[in-house]
Amino acid sequence: MRRGITGMALLLALVPGAVFGADWPNWRGPYYNGSSPETGLPVRFSPTENVKWSVSLPGPAASTPIIWGDQVFLTSTDLKNQGLLALCLDRQTGKVRWQHYVGTGYRPGGEGNEIQLDSRSNYASPSPVTDGKRVVFFFGNGDLAAFDLQGRKLWQRNIQKEYGDFAFQWTFGSSPQLYAGKLYLQVLQRNLAVGNRGKDGNPSYLLALDPATGKELWRHVRPSPAQMESLEAYSTPIPYEHNGRRELIIAGGDVLTGHDPETGKELWRWGTWNPGHREAWWRLVPSPVAGGGVVVVCAPKRAPVYAARAGGSGTLGTSGLVWKSEERSEVTSDVPTPLFYQNRFYVLSDLRKALSCVEPQTGQVVWSVPLPGNTMYWASPTGADGKIYLVNLRGEVCVVQARDGKILHTVAMDNSEDPDVRSTIAVARGNLFLRTTRRLYCIGK
Repeated sequence: MRRGITGMALLLALVPGAVFGADWPNWRGPYYNGSSPETGLPVRFSPTENVKWSVSLPGPAASTPIIWGDQVFLTSTDLKNQGLLALCLDRQTGKVRWQHYVGTGYRPGGEGNEIQLDSRSNYASPSPVTDGKRVVFFFGNGDLAAFDLQGRKLWQRNIQKEYGDFAFQWTFGSSPQLYAGKLYLQVLQRNLAVGNRGKDGNPSYLLALDPATGKELWRHVRPSPAQMESLEAYSTPIPYEHNGRRELIIAGGDVLTGHDPETGKELWRWGTWNPGHREAWWRLVPSPVAGGGVVVVCAPKRAPVYAARAGGSGTLGTSGLVWKSEERSEVTSDVPTPLFYQNRFYVLSDLRKALSCVEPQTGQVVWSVPLPGNTMYWASPTGADGKIYLVNLRGEVCVVQARDGKILHTVAMDNSEDPDVRSTIAVARGNLFLRTTRRLYCIGK
């Protein structure tokens, strides 16, 4: 402990005004909204500049690394052994502290009469989560395992085997969430079999487990008026506290809902971005994000973004909607989850290749900037140190000034023959953690 304090004091002395020490315990960071309080982060970097270390990974994955103290946790495929890995790296050096095989196979397809539609994804899309006592790894095939921070396995389950096969057209990728002493998983799926996946009558549900034992605490079935693929969501439950009330916010199945973290009971719902539920193929990818007393949800494809009033009760009508973005504007997102940072929302449009800064109470666009590069940005934006960090599918990173949208730096960080970067950039302990197709970079001054 003494050595850690000394090292931190040295860092603070080297970077005047810097704030270091925040962890990144889940996919969307310490505030569940993509932001971090850290300062003193580098603006300029490259594969060789301002890199503390970089390590080769055994396979590609879309999951984001999480950081707690001197440990970095991440999931990965292992292409050589056709397996799924839970990894722990040393934050200071990048060396492997421990690793465990949690499952076999790394992507769906090629089994029975199942057709591989999603050739780009694999089972290592969900990000791990930690509460500082244990770390939980979840994979798209249903494998769920918890370890203590020293790597000793605490328990393991398979959600598909116990609750029924997932019914998704694409590879399931919702991340687990630890909050208020419970482990949460959401499965928002089609109510019909998809090929040989699932069966007719599949329910969508929110599941709460005891993180110490893995035992079920409760399961809340979540009804939805949506149909076919529009029932499917790849989002993650997001905790939010407003006016002293804690809730879990879930987006999918054409509706936005808030739930009691203790029981799973639905507190409120708002919808829909799919009037009459006419669109049957509107699967939802972005998670909700909350801030400033509103909850933002991004409708699929090029549809608008909607902001619902937080703290509601029952079924919210038109009065529950605070604002929605204009049709065919840059304020839209099909894949990335928006960021809430410095009291503003930042919406990254993958289809229109633009980043927009939006006022939470009115939806007014403060600024909108086109992004560089020739490919889409699927990774969600990260906010820290007055900057927004973005990375596109080719591994090209863009650093944007939060207050005015000025582009401060662009750099190519992936030299793979077939780059496919979807992992969100994490921020912790004075560093950026960037996962490319087959490498993990620790970037810092």
